[in-house]
Amino acid sequence: MMFKILFIMLGLLLSPQQAASATDCFPFIGEKYKFSVNWEFVNAGYAEIEVSKKGDSGYRIYNFARTNGFIDLFKRVRDTLISEGVCLNGEMQSTLFSTDQLERDYRAKKFVRYLYEEDKVEFTKNDKTTMFDVPKGHLNVIDAFYLTRMSPPSQAKPLSIPVFDSEKKYDVTVKLLKHERIKAPWGKWVDCLVIQPELKTEGVFTSVGVIKIWLTNDARAIPLKITAKLKIGRIVVRLTEYSKS
Repeated sequence: MMFKILFIMLGLLLSPQQAASATDCFPFIGEKYKFSVNWEFVNAGYAEIEVSKKGDSGYRIYNFARTNGFIDLFKRVRDTLISEGVCLNGEMQSTLFSTDQLERDYRAKKFVRYLYEEDKVEFTKNDKTTMFDVPKGHLNVIDAFYLTRMSPPSQAKPLSIPVFDSEKKYDVTVKLLKHERIKAPWGKWVDCLVIQPELKTEGVFTSVGVIKIWLTNDARAIPLKITAKLKIGRIVVRLTEYSKS
């Protein structure tokens, strides 16, 4: 899809397993984005993301992507992804990752529950549940991306983030490729970090391939552009609207 992919915010000194305010490790609550999604030079659809607070110590990231009427003739996509997590000792901990995928004739509902207190993950797909041994600290791919935004990699030091996604447990490596200036939707040219996460699972609109992300080189680290190579052509995702309440 659009996105997966480490830094610990300084927060309160807490006892082990104690939850903190969500803003202690997750400063993105209130963000809203809208992206245009293009296949090469053809507009393919759009994606929306909204970040909200969940309880006293949690956060929720709602993601929706759909193709437009023309692309619907070839590959109709209506995908909803929801990521939830909490802050534990100033660190992000995923608690839920749900996916409702409708892609042409393919339909799947997946739920991943991160039972971090038991070092387990419960994976359910179309009502079939499997348990996996996964240590506390593993994230879903959406949470891993937000963690990357808080502390992007340097060319001397790539990031390594433990994730569990699509029945796989592995480390996502995120590399800094270069700096590049691109035009933001608010009309200014801004310096961006071009990063590359090495994913081993599929996402919305994309199969596994080379993904690049342009983040503003400032404290907000806003994703302005994402590209993903496909077997035929590539997907180009551009930010069209951004706000934070």
